[in-house]
Amino acid sequence: MDILLAFGSPGADLAVASGDLLTDDGLLTAVVVSLFTDRQAEPGDELPAGETDRRGWWADATLPKLAGAPDNIGSRLWLLRREKQLPEVVARAREYATEALQWLLREGRVDGLAVDAAIAAPGHLRISVALTVPGETLRTAYDYDVLSGVYRPTA
Repeated sequence: MDILLAFGSPGADLAVASGDLLTDDGLLTAVVVSLFTDRQAEPGDELPAGETDRRGWWADATLPKLAGAPDNIGSRLWLLRREKQLPEVVARAREYATEALQWLLREGRVDGLAVDAAIAAPGHLRISVALTVPGETLRTAYDYDVLSGVYRPTA
């Protein structure tokens, strides 16, 4: 069991009831952390205009190397900040989200993973995730404001 992240405005916070932290099976929390934590930019990635910080989590350096590459926490969705809403940018969003969630497959937390991205509104990407676990498919979707970095689950 993991601590449950509950959605509010903006983003997620720890869920509490009767003074106790609530828990869940960890999949929803894992998806939120994987998608909306800033992964370190790759050496060839172009940073958003005016930025020099490659971001990332300090503890990535301590994570094991899988298949010769470090296992990094988070996604590179933050790199899309200030990008135009073009089909190739939506394709990169899908790629970045899929990359961020691959660890769920590698570690056997899910049997299948499908990610889709689309323009939800001006300045907003919709990222939809379907996770297959034994006996069911869990679906969740988020609207992500690429300018502010704020995300909200969709209905």
